Amino acid sequence: MRFWVGAYAPDAGSAEGIGILRAGDVDSVWASGPLGMVGTAVAAPGSPSWVAPHPQLDVLYAALEAEGTVQAYRRTGETRLAPLGAPVHAGEAVCHVAVVPDGSFLVASCWGDGRVVRIALDATGRPSSPVIAAAANDPYGSTVDPFVVETGAAVSGAAVPDLAAAARALREAAGAEFGHLVPEYDAVPETDAESEEAAAGARVSRAHETIILPRGLLATTDMGLDLVRFWRSSGAGLRLVQEVVLPKGSGPRHGVWHPSGHLYIVTELSREVFVLTPDAEGRWRVLSGEPLLGTLDGDTAAELCTSRDGTTLYAGVRGSDTIGVLAVRGAGEALQLTALAEAGTHWPRHHVVVNDTLLVAGQLADEIVSLPLDARTGVPGRVRHRTASPSPTRLLPLR
Repeated sequence: MRFWVGAYAPDAGSAEGIGILRAGDVDSVWASGPLGMVGTAVAAPGSPSWVAPHPQLDVLYAALEAEGTVQAYRRTGETRLAPLGAPVHAGEAVCHVAVVPDGSFLVASCWGDGRVVRIALDATGRPSSPVIAAAANDPYGSTVDPFVVETGAAVSGAAVPDLAAAARALREAAGAEFGHLVPEYDAVPETDAESEEAAAGARVSRAHETIILPRGLLATTDMGLDLVRFWRSSGAGLRLVQEVVLPKGSGPRHGVWHPSGHLYIVTELSREVFVLTPDAEGRWRVLSGEPLLGTLDGDTAAELCTSRDGTTLYAGVRGSDTIGVLAVRGAGEALQLTALAEAGTHWPRHHVVVNDTLLVAGQLADEIVSLPLDARTGVPGRVRHRTASPSPTRLLPLR
């Protein structure tokens, strides 16, 4: 099986562009075999940190995070891509793109300036005509009183220990002989919520993901303002229909729609998974939440995905480098944390379930690993295979 690999280019990492991963046999639907990078499908110096497919065409869209643009690529061979049209400006640090099922438009999310942008797609998949949706307003007011501890910094109201300073001090104390054994936390990049504004206690909009829901509904996360916003397409743009407010400082990052009709949202800063549900009139509300117990202060949650049968959720946690395993209970209205497993790599930025295997992109380890999933419990086991991969941030199966 093969995968597109989104990654950070030299402006923020070490990849040349969008890569190709092979997991097991090329023609197999299983990904449990040996891993290997086939090469680079196309050079993309602007850091294609997220890639998404067109639902009908052999076209791939990349959020070029460093350039703030969305670029379309058409497939020209089994493992080759070529630009389709010019890049379309979206906004500062565009980090996610999602294409609607009929292929008529995509939505780009920008954590740098909080923009949610609708971009039209023509019959060939070429993007154009970006329209910026309504900006988010802080439901908790324009300012906060940051809680700052002696060794931490304020990030959207949450205290985050200064691991970089601690790591430097430990290496100095250990000396030349043993200093290399101390993890290089000072090499860890800023999380998506960190900025000069956040360090000063200001709350700023950080749009992060668009989730496609049934019947033309879209949900977007704003981790800077603790919002999940719901939209419908209207004319050339997006019409805001509702906002759901999550706890202050939680930082909703990514989500997944469940066949039960519930929407699960993982929060980067508070490291929880919330269950959102609609009422009979279609109004969404928070139904329940489950903390990722065992994670550490300063950890940040990343990706959330489901098992093939929808009975289990997997939440990646960067810092302590773990995978939270949550069982879906009842009719999908409740979650229960059943395990906190080792991710097997450093800084698990993204992961995907393929049958009996969990593939994990270790951004700061410059590698991708595969973990077997227990058939009975769904808990990931020890690393089965690994391969070098520069700054991986997104794994997307090839069609």
